[in-house]
Amino acid sequence: MTRYLIRRLGQSVLTVFLTLSTVFVLVRMAPGDPAAALAGPNPSSADLARIREQFGLDRGLLSQYGLFLRDLFTGDLGTSYSFHAPALDVVLDRVPYTITLSLSAITLTALVAVPLGVWMARRADTKRELGANVLTIAGQSMPDFWIGVMLLTLFAVAVPVLPASGFTTWGGLVLPTVTVAILQMALISRLVRREMVAALAAPYVTVARSRGVSNRVLTWRYAMGNSAIPVLTALGTRFAAMLNGVVVVEVVFGWPGVGSLVVRALETRDYPLIQATVLVTAALAVLVQLLIDLAYPLLDPRVRLGKAA
Repeated sequence: MTRYLIRRLGQSVLTVFLTLSTVFVLVRMAPGDPAAALAGPNPSSADLARIREQFGLDRGLLSQYGLFLRDLFTGDLGTSYSFHAPALDVVLDRVPYTITLSLSAITLTALVAVPLGVWMARRADTKRELGANVLTIAGQSMPDFWIGVMLLTLFAVAVPVLPASGFTTWGGLVLPTVTVAILQMALISRLVRREMVAALAAPYVTVARSRGVSNRVLTWRYAMGNSAIPVLTALGTRFAAMLNGVVVVEVVFGWPGVGSLVVRALETRDYPLIQATVLVTAALAVLVQLLIDLAYPLLDPRVRLGKAA
């Protein structure tokens, strides 16, 4: 177990480092000049040269990367061009908002999608299951920005019972959470349904049923116990993806999280801010994946991570 944990931590650090290095190169290869974005309209050549020298943008790519690595290992990710503050501090100020939105969305997803998937599995190939299946496919097909706009129109404009944007009250969390969760519910409920149908048809469930075990115990102890790992993995993967910034939803609802910060950083070619955002979100994502791996033995005692590694 200890060797497995050390190996996974090493893999996580390497993953974050390679991701950060790739983004470092890609943002500098992308079209656009940060100096021009900072200088404002009609800048002179002297102004552009001064800004490039100030932020080290006049150096070669390898020289910039070397300085970036030197500062990275001292915990310095540079100063944001647009916020004029340490880039890491700017990102860390936004992270709690993204974590709050992601946690509420994945909690709502689990509370709805798991029982719905089980209900669909228990009624597989019936008309009621077909109707539920159509609804989940519709939820999976609708783009999140469209869902967000529809919810805004209904509950913030037509019937103004919830805030349209921002996070000044807890009511402001409702519409972004529902918008993010609808797509995830559709994906997870279909996964739960598929896993549960297979589990309920397994021989050990048939044997248990012949011995008089109740349907409730068969469903929630036998079948769900066997389906827990793929369902947990899917929930964890979706949660890790949300931590990378639910960009569209955050922009639609003016949510002050990492996603909206990324949009601003890309618009202004704010290299330090982009790199700090990637570092924090990638670290959170690999941490979630690591915690999911460590939870496997708790769900299924047959799993031994140390031997598996």
